[in-house]
Parts: sequence; structure tokens; C-alpha cells
Amino acid sequence: MPTITHEFVDATASDSTLRRFLHGLPGVDAVGLEARAASLGTRSIKTTAKAYAIDLAISMIDLTTLEGADTPGKVRALAAKALRPDPTDRTAPTTAALCVYPDMAATAVAALAGSGVKVASVATAFPAGRASLSVKLADTRDAVAAGADEIDMVIDRGAFLAGHYLKVYEEIRAVKEAAGAARLKVIFETGELSTYDNIRRASWLGMIAGADFIKTSTGKVGVNATPANTLLMLEAVRDFRERTGVQIGVKPAGGIRTSKDAIKFLVLVNETAGEDWLDNNWFRFGASSLLNDLLMQRQKLSTGRYSGPDYVTVD
Repeated sequence: MPTITHEFVDATASDSTLRRFLHGLPGVDAVGLEARAASLGTRSIKTTAKAYAIDLAISMIDLTTLEGADTPGKVRALAAKALRPDPTDRTAPTTAALCVYPDMAATAVAALAGSGVKVASVATAFPAGRASLSVKLADTRDAVAAGADEIDMVIDRGAFLAGHYLKVYEEIRAVKEAAGAARLKVIFETGELSTYDNIRRASWLGMIAGADFIKTSTGKVGVNATPANTLLMLEAVRDFRERTGVQIGVKPAGGIRTSKDAIKFLVLVNETAGEDWLDNNWFRFGASSLLNDLLMQRQKLSTGRYSGPDYVTVD
């Protein structure tokens, strides 16, 4: 199993000690959190900085298709888009990854071979997570065997909300082991956790269990990534690194559709966690339609005008 940072050995010894640790975290000032997130969202970004931010955001996208109607053809088309987001402009960066269901991972791996674009695969009975641990581990191993570089797992929100923190912790640890060398993104489904205090607790639980990334959402519920819940998670990874020396990534997912939105999130990263997280090794956007708007805005900056609606593909 992955090693636990020494200072958390006692905290994870039992359900009661883990509950004591998580409930001992400082409470979240909801009004202050939302006010700070809103204030940072008003920062003005000038033209040169905007061009840099757009390219940075493109390079941070996990281009995603997670639909029951996904086909190998659709996955190959998205892989082509991940590799060359703008076929008319070779200076446009590639996306960070292509995110698919486990049964489509092999198709994505073949399409992206040798490119440096990662293949991420959701697992653990995504998006509900309602399956036995053995099924979740098999799901994870299948994705890794197909060549996935990254695993996006969902936590058991029912167990978490019932206060069975050790069960959630042990499940994350087991999936981390099954993932092997693949990086593990742990999805909390923040829209179902009800309170900011729960989001802070889930963030620390995921990090001490071995997450490489903590991720807001599946994109399959009504409330997904927001500036406030992402800000809270950025504070958590910042504080975790200060305490342990270990850096953890953050991935907001769902509902981020425009360049303006993406740039607001990048400001949150810079002002909260710091420049070390302004890199696709440590910050990602889980998105599909976002890329199109970034490409349209990029083209506007370079030519002074928008192209027609057929400038970007409709995925």
C-alpha cells in the first residue's frame, strides 16, 4: 500500500480518530469564502496576459466525453482535437489529457500514442460510485491495463455523509494501490456534500489517503465546480503542502464553459495556491465545451475578429 505521511498515522488509526482529526479542522467562513472568490473574479486581465492565460487554460484541459453513446469514432475525433485543438494554427497548445470511460481507454491510448497527451479514465462505478469495492478495483485495473495514465475515481458520498470516514479513506487507498503508476484524481461531488466544512474535510481526507489530485465534481449533477468550492480546495492543497511538503493537484470540473470563467479560475490558483500550481501537472479543467470558447477567443486576439460558427468543431 502507499505510505502515509507519518503525522497522519495516528489520525487514520480508527474511525473515531479520523473523525476527530477531520472535525478538528477549522470551520469555513462561508460568507468570507464566497466574498473572496467573487472579489478575485473581478480582476482585470490585460491583452498580453489574456493571451497567455488562454493558452495556459487550453494546456490544462482534460477534454472529456463521458456519455453512454460514446463510440470509438467519437473518441478518435476528440483525440485528434486534443492533439491539434486548432487545425489552422499549429501554435495552439495540446490539451493535457483526454478523459473517457474505461472501455474507451484503449482507443484513446492508440490515438494519442507518443504525443504526450495523457489518457485519463473515470473508474469506481462513475458517476454514482454505487458498487462494491471489488467492482471498483476491477474497474480501475481494467482502465490501467488498457493504458490509462490517470484514474478519476469517485468517493462513496453516502459513506462520507454518514460519517464513515475510515471506509472512504480505505477505499481511496485501495484504488490508489490498484492504479499503480497512474495518477489518481479523487472526485468529491461537491454539489452533494452540502456544506463547505464537508468539502474541506473531504479535501484533507483525499490528500492523506494518497490522492494526486482532488477534483470537485463529475459534471453529472446540478452543482459542479464553483469559484468558492475551488478556492476552498486550493486553500487545502496549499496548507497541505505547507504542513507535509507534498504538492497535490486540483481539478474543477463541470460548468466551466467560457474563457472568462477559465481565467477567473486561473486567478484563484495564482492568488491562493501560488504560481507552482499554474501548470497542467497541478491544475486541470474537466471540460468539453470550454475548449471551443478558448479557441474562439484566441482567434479573436490574433486576428481582431471572430470566425463563423464553423470555426470550431461541435463535439
